[in-house]
Amino acid sequence: MFAEHILTRYMRARMRKAMRFRSAPSAFGWNPPRQAADGPILLYLHIPFCDQLCPYCSFNRIKFDAALAKEYFDCLRREIFIYDRLGYRFDSVYVGGGTPTILPGQLESTLRLVKKLWPIEHISTETNPNHLTPENLDLLRELGVNRLSVGVQSFNDRVLQDIGRYQRYGSGTQIRQRLRTARGVFETLNIDMIFNYPTQSDRMLLEDLEAAKAIEADQITFYPLMSAKASEHSGNGLGQRRQERTFYCLIRRELADAYTPSSAWCFTRKELNSRGGANLIDEYIVVNDQYAGLGSGSFGYIEGTLYSNTFAISQYIDLLHRGILPIVAKKVFSRLEQIRYDFLMKLFGGSLNRSYLEGKYRGMAILHVWKELLFFILAGAIKVKNNEITLTDKGYYLWVVLMREFFTGVNIFREHCLSLNGTRAAAGAELQPHTN
Repeated sequence: MFAEHILTRYMRARMRKAMRFRSAPSAFGWNPPRQAADGPILLYLHIPFCDQLCPYCSFNRIKFDAALAKEYFDCLRREIFIYDRLGYRFDSVYVGGGTPTILPGQLESTLRLVKKLWPIEHISTETNPNHLTPENLDLLRELGVNRLSVGVQSFNDRVLQDIGRYQRYGSGTQIRQRLRTARGVFETLNIDMIFNYPTQSDRMLLEDLEAAKAIEADQITFYPLMSAKASEHSGNGLGQRRQERTFYCLIRRELADAYTPSSAWCFTRKELNSRGGANLIDEYIVVNDQYAGLGSGSFGYIEGTLYSNTFAISQYIDLLHRGILPIVAKKVFSRLEQIRYDFLMKLFGGSLNRSYLEGKYRGMAILHVWKELLFFILAGAIKVKNNEITLTDKGYYLWVVLMREFFTGVNIFREHCLSLNGTRAAAGAELQPHTN
């Protein structure tokens, strides 16, 4: 597919440029950009600990160590206090990982602090099937969690064995039983799935779809398999893309009777979309114009500046014990880069209103992305009617390609940072050169 090939090359080039961060001049990190007076932003909290490390994942995560995790949570709360002193105001929280529910008591203390400091309206957190216990579900509901996103990946026992999740999280049947106990507890129960595994067949994917639909989850998020360069060459075969487009079309077809797209790969039950609910999705960067990233290896995007915390957990803890924010790298986007970012991210959600761009950038901002607009129109990916730009059926898959390359680029950046040796490298001193 010619358009897919062009988009893949385009996003790889864009990500190479976007990931050219300027590193902190010393061990003392930067403060984030000052928040503008108008409008709250999302607070992202990263918990990097996992019961086990899945082979397809290159997010910033490490094997669970109870003592280290407790110290980490303590430092995360120190970081939260610093953002409060800097005058930040948040209205929603997304807790990702890793496995945020790895220490429920520590997560409770952290969320209670956040709710004490700011008028939080929405809380979304990730978890794994083995944490769907009555005690955890009751605690999360009491804390005001609106949306629970459960990492399932597949219900097929062979796939679960291949990716190393069967022993820890149970069989597909056991996972389905646990998910049913969580149904109806929260406003939104999301199931995270992955498609295009090397051993996956059409029949296996169809069985996954039937199982997910039978649970009647409020949302189903189907990610294409994504890997960073290191894992693509690790010999496990998980970096290969085999039938991505065919499988994606199958997913859209099979979910169409009960679900509508909230993004190119997130599907929400029709009755929830019809009453305006379930507006939170895993890709908070799409829904929220600005977000502050707290925790080791997290990213923030505020006032046109993309910044990153240190990926080295030991350094993250050390800096916060000294009262220093662990921001070690940043990239200031030009006005054109900001417009392109918004154009691509908002359309991942299915539509973009031109008035949104023109209001945000005070002018005919759409003219700055005329090349992209023309390409997508010619490729049959978008429709333009009055002020609304919407994805076509073909466009939904092309945006899967775009976002797959976006997240793969972020994953490669993580792996690059983690591969660097020494405190100075971990702090970002040897990142790609700043080119602005």
